[in-house]
Amino acid sequence: MSQPTSAPQTNDDPLQYSPGPRTVRAFHQVLANTALANVTSSFLWFALTFWAYLETESVLATAIIGGSYMLLVAVFGVVFGVIVDHMKKKAVMVLSSVVTLSTYLIAGALFLAFPESVLIDWGGPWFWVFAGVILVGGVVENLRNIALSTTVTLLVPSDRRDKANGLVGAVQGIAFMVTSVFSGLSIGLLGMGWTVMIAIFATAVALIHLLFVPIPERGVAHVEGEAPKGFGFKGVIPAVMAVPGLLALILFTTFNNLVGGVFMALMDPYGLTLFSVEVWGVVLGITSIGFIVGGGLVAKFGLGKNPVRTMLLVNIGIAILGMTFAIREWWWLYAVGILIFMCLMPIAEAAEQTIVQRVVPFEKQGRVFGFAASVESAAAPISAFLIGPLAQFWLIPYMDSPAGQDSLGWLLGPGEARGIALAFLGASALLLIVVILAFVSKPYRELSAAYAAAPPSLTTDEAEAPPALTPKS
Repeated sequence: MSQPTSAPQTNDDPLQYSPGPRTVRAFHQVLANTALANVTSSFLWFALTFWAYLETESVLATAIIGGSYMLLVAVFGVVFGVIVDHMKKKAVMVLSSVVTLSTYLIAGALFLAFPESVLIDWGGPWFWVFAGVILVGGVVENLRNIALSTTVTLLVPSDRRDKANGLVGAVQGIAFMVTSVFSGLSIGLLGMGWTVMIAIFATAVALIHLLFVPIPERGVAHVEGEAPKGFGFKGVIPAVMAVPGLLALILFTTFNNLVGGVFMALMDPYGLTLFSVEVWGVVLGITSIGFIVGGGLVAKFGLGKNPVRTMLLVNIGIAILGMTFAIREWWWLYAVGILIFMCLMPIAEAAEQTIVQRVVPFEKQGRVFGFAASVESAAAPISAFLIGPLAQFWLIPYMDSPAGQDSLGWLLGPGEARGIALAFLGASALLLIVVILAFVSKPYRELSAAYAAAPPSLTTDEAEAPPALTPKS
């Protein structure tokens, strides 16, 4: 194998481009294109969930659909990551768009081929075929998101990557806000058939636009003689373990998602005890502005010299917030708490991405991001499935009983949803304890040191060149 070279790369290097104004403009085009694709995918996914519940009135059907989505994201995360490392990033994005568009076309054909009364029969096969092809399209869209994380490293100078990740978070917030409003309007006013047609059209527009978006990358970067092989876990764990503290970061984020699953399962039921369903939808739409605010703050100010520390501080804020925003059944307290929560989430996400982009070599980032997505995505539904029965059959009845009110009424106050408030309080207190322990742990110190010692850039002439790169045809 060739020895690493110490010569810095230049813009004339036949393998890589140095990030600069031209590549940053390319990143903005990629981000805008991904925003359109993500909005479309989320739009159809939300619409499918609304349509399935309204037509079947089955919570079980929607739970199976949602659980299947999270399961597939977890299963295919590593596979998607290795695909990103095998191929040029634009080719990955085009592949994702082509597969998603194909599944939506199949869904449209099914809607035209069968009466809607057949498709809404969730006891029959065609409901699940119809939902399944839409589900596949949504899952494959995550391939593009993993590729987007690596294009930040490829196209954005190292001292601006945290801010670029903030822009990614803001775009995701816009997607959430738009889809939470327009999916319901589309199903209510147009129906599922026209909703699928809108998704087909928007996905096709995104694909056509993507074909004209430049992503300067002349070859697939890999260490000579060590090109990624296979599509499994081989090479993933070594890439994670090579950085001291990185596995602990992923495990911490996974635990964070376990706590997040409690909120995912119980935030809507708690909100619907305080608001009518119509007002609750408006509250979610307004508070989702927090995603944009949080992402915008990162884009403006960055994450500081140590994003590891920033991420843990943000999680302390999330834990304290979770312990207080349902301490009383006050609608304004809950709404403000959700707004702040949504502000904090993109900061934590941007911190994790910035850390990986700095400490993991570019040629291995796809599989590391994919591995993290797999592990972290599996956590939230597990805790959501566990907390549902626990809250329904123990916490809520206990807090409705005289014994519960006598023991914890001084803390949680009176009201019909005190059991849910107790679940929020307990999960958040556990998160706070874990974050404090993480602050004094050895992996925190190791990862902070690894981040500080890592070259500012692993792909450009801003630092020493990486091990010899070879193009892969």
